[in-house]
Amino acid sequence: MWEQRWHPLREEWVIVAAHRQSRPWSGEQVAATAAPPPAYDAGCYLCPGNQRVSGKANPQYTGTYVFDNDHPCVGPGAPMVLAPPPPPYRVGPASGLARVVCYSPRHDVTLAELPVEFVDALLATWQDQMRELAARPEVAHVLIFENKGEAVGVSNPHPHCQIYATNFVFKFIETEAHAGERYLAQTGRVLFQDVLKAEREDGRRILFEHGDAIAFVPYFARYAYEVYVAPTRTHASLVTLSDQERAGLATVLRDVVIRFDNLWTMPFPYVMALHQAPTDGAAYPGFHFHIEFHPPLRTPNLLKYLAGPEIGGGNFLSDTSAEAKAVELLAAGGPHYRSRSHSHNHEGAKARRRDGS
Repeated sequence: MWEQRWHPLREEWVIVAAHRQSRPWSGEQVAATAAPPPAYDAGCYLCPGNQRVSGKANPQYTGTYVFDNDHPCVGPGAPMVLAPPPPPYRVGPASGLARVVCYSPRHDVTLAELPVEFVDALLATWQDQMRELAARPEVAHVLIFENKGEAVGVSNPHPHCQIYATNFVFKFIETEAHAGERYLAQTGRVLFQDVLKAEREDGRRILFEHGDAIAFVPYFARYAYEVYVAPTRTHASLVTLSDQERAGLATVLRDVVIRFDNLWTMPFPYVMALHQAPTDGAAYPGFHFHIEFHPPLRTPNLLKYLAGPEIGGGNFLSDTSAEAKAVELLAAGGPHYRSRSHSHNHEGAKARRRDGS
């Protein structure tokens, strides 16, 4: 397959060359498996009761736990007056707040292994954080994201995400907001709603629908297993989701991360980002909140490397087709593979007790 597919949210072309997935490779490979972590790690600075680098001790939390990042990339104390560089260069302050959200006290339970009510509670925590941070006049955007797995450089395996509330809008969100604004002005329709309509009409890339939420591999996917999770109604951010919509989103979100893990029966690495409208006071009726997953692996032991086309040329080259990867993820449904193995072991133990072995 040689073709270009237009990415309407980023306003760029994605080059699809699916035959490249099977090309010979002799470079460094990514470890596919690792021993499961313990439920509690005395050396983990995110586990309950443990001391962090700042010297503060975590409480004995039992649900989600939010705290200010001890190593923030932005902070409220950023200098506001900066030495001006010579033209054509420009400079500006980078201020804000950075927080960490631990998903649960369990060191060994990922988002995929949380009960759905815990996932819903996490979404409620994100809503609360958004309400607080978006109300601050100095905050122009709130980015919530999770980096999962060594393949994306995670330094602590305790399941958690981060929140950056900044005085600037991240570039992809800015581009998406402008694209949605122009599309709404030209057509009278919300761009993401037309994306959902196109995906439903095709049908091949839809992974799961439940209640008022949907998951799909987008037609213009850049990474091999890129997935979007979204409410079916348009919301600028997750703040305005009803309890019912949030519960549906939690169910679909959990289904997707279970499929990821089940695909290769391993903890699946990814970057997950919540795409929400800027909080700079402007109205964004054309912006549709959604969650994007960008997994870095093409196979269980092979990364998608950004090289000449992406870094040098500026166009993303996809080594796979969205349709083929959707087929794989559709087949990876069902209970989480670790829960299946636990159930099998439990049933085997009961059978052995029954027959006396």
